[in-house]
Amino acid sequence: MVDYAMDIHKSLYHTADVPQDMVERRVEVVARLKALEDAAAPLVSFLQNPNAVQELRADKQYNLQMLNDRYQIGPDQIEALYQYAKFQFECGNYSGAADYLYQYRALCSNSERSLSALWGKLAAEILMQNWDIALEELNRLKEIIDSKSFSSPLNQVQSRIWLMHWSLFIFFNHDNGRTQIIDLFNQDKYLNAIQTSAPHLLRYLATAFIVNKRRRPQFKEFIKVIQQDQCSYKDPITEFLACVYVNYEFDGAQKKMKECEEVILNDPFLGKRVEEGNFSTVPLKYEFLENARLFIFETYCRIHQRIDMGVLFEKLNLNYEEGERWIVNLIRNSKLDAKIDSETGTVVMEPNRLNVYEQLIDHTKALQGRTYKLVSQLLEHAQAQPAR
Repeated sequence: MVDYAMDIHKSLYHTADVPQDMVERRVEVVARLKALEDAAAPLVSFLQNPNAVQELRADKQYNLQMLNDRYQIGPDQIEALYQYAKFQFECGNYSGAADYLYQYRALCSNSERSLSALWGKLAAEILMQNWDIALEELNRLKEIIDSKSFSSPLNQVQSRIWLMHWSLFIFFNHDNGRTQIIDLFNQDKYLNAIQTSAPHLLRYLATAFIVNKRRRPQFKEFIKVIQQDQCSYKDPITEFLACVYVNYEFDGAQKKMKECEEVILNDPFLGKRVEEGNFSTVPLKYEFLENARLFIFETYCRIHQRIDMGVLFEKLNLNYEEGERWIVNLIRNSKLDAKIDSETGTVVMEPNRLNVYEQLIDHTKALQGRTYKLVSQLLEHAQAQPAR
């Protein structure tokens, strides 16, 4: 990294000379690297010998005893490997750091040190953009955080928050990331951590729900979370969902869609650009806007029986020609019972489609029936108990 800084200095100032403090810093770094290399050399030499490595077993205590008896490698050399791997990471050699940290964890008997090495391995894989391996390390780290006994619940919450922040690099680059982020962030323990300490992460969970092709049953529960947290956290993406599913405010949803577009373009994770020839695009932006229009259309159609297409297209931010083509394809592929009346320029919902209010009445009736049945069962159980 010192050499890299020197190259940048030469490029910026168009000179072959570099400041003396950079030269001195480079001498320090090289000396430190040589010292750590010498300290870890016996163990590194062992790990580079395939025949010797075959002697290792799953039992860490056996490995430590065997290394000490046969190769005179003890705790000091194992600790030196950790420090050497850490320094390799700081020098920008992420591949070497990842390999040494993996080997260190196989030998380390200190759980805290092993956890620290796993965080380092995850960071190295992220920086090398090895998304499949990074996802494996993320899941391994999650298992440890969820099962480990922390000194206080707050430390466990903080670890979960750090894990979710680091996971953003993976989820918005991995092919299956948009599904994985829902699986992680929407778990009760992790969602509680978001609500209490990191509400800004709701933006990414909301985006994942919107762009996910398969609508999930958890989505309705997530809308309740958005409704609960409106006072403590506001974001154009979460406000869009509130407009559509909480307040049924479609003019507001239209305005929020435009704000969401700006948010996505300026967000370091959501606004990932893909180069196509001489142009760069933001694929997630188009997916988001397409699905956002679908959300508005579906909800609007469930409330109204006859919809003026001009009004609907205005709410969807589409001109009439684009809107007509979009709505024809949508009705053809969606589950909505709707048809287009070309003469009046309207979309007509079939009579058998219940509106939101009728659905609410039906759900309330069903809830009343279940409550009555539950109370009856409790009374029967109480009556069956012998008097004391």
